[in-house]
Amino acid sequence: MEMTDDDLSSPGRRLAWARTQAGFKSKAAAAKAVKMNEVSYRALENDQHGFTKHAAQLAQAFNVPVLWLLEGGHNQSPADKWAQKAQLLPQGIESVGDENVVTLRSFDLSYAMGPGTNIDDYVEEGTYKFDPDMLSRLTRAPHEKLFVARGDGDSMFPTLMNDDTVVIDTTQRVVNLRDRIWACSIHGAGAIKRLRPAADGKVEIISDNPAVKDDLVDATDIHIVGRVIWLGRRV
Repeated sequence: MEMTDDDLSSPGRRLAWARTQAGFKSKAAAAKAVKMNEVSYRALENDQHGFTKHAAQLAQAFNVPVLWLLEGGHNQSPADKWAQKAQLLPQGIESVGDENVVTLRSFDLSYAMGPGTNIDDYVEEGTYKFDPDMLSRLTRAPHEKLFVARGDGDSMFPTLMNDDTVVIDTTQRVVNLRDRIWACSIHGAGAIKRLRPAADGKVEIISDNPAVKDDLVDATDIHIVGRVIWLGRRV
């Protein structure tokens, strides 16, 4: 959907744009997805009420940065930003010698820029090349929705060791399966953790290292970037 500056000039209009880009054709469907009363949600898109309190939840559901949703940007939507970056790197399958490879972007998850709700909030480090058949066995997600990161620290030892390489699927952003490992930001800090849904809108943050204490936080304090679907390490 192509939008003008005026179309994105208010939080409500940006919210409506983000909703449609995320695939929600109706406000009712979006309200249900974010567990909000439909009348209350419609008021947000109509700019009748501010939604600072719900911004993180809405940004996560519609896959846009929180700051952009609240404050806008310099004539550039999140989709435009993603498309421009994608043009700088080879996408899809390419031939290298006698082999086919897929080029995935690599990001440093150690430091999140802003709330960390979108992969573009992190520092880009380079690229990795992978076998396309291997990736197709791991996920059905398109290659441009996958990225590579490095483990940092020992809180997930022995499952993950410092400097391990992981592949993260950004199409998986809902913690609806127990004990999977996720790339996320917790209170704005980047992390790779095992997450478990808990009662009363809480999420249990589990560190596989028994020396590191587990934590329990509000789901609104965690912003999911994607699920870890593969890891590799030097021997």
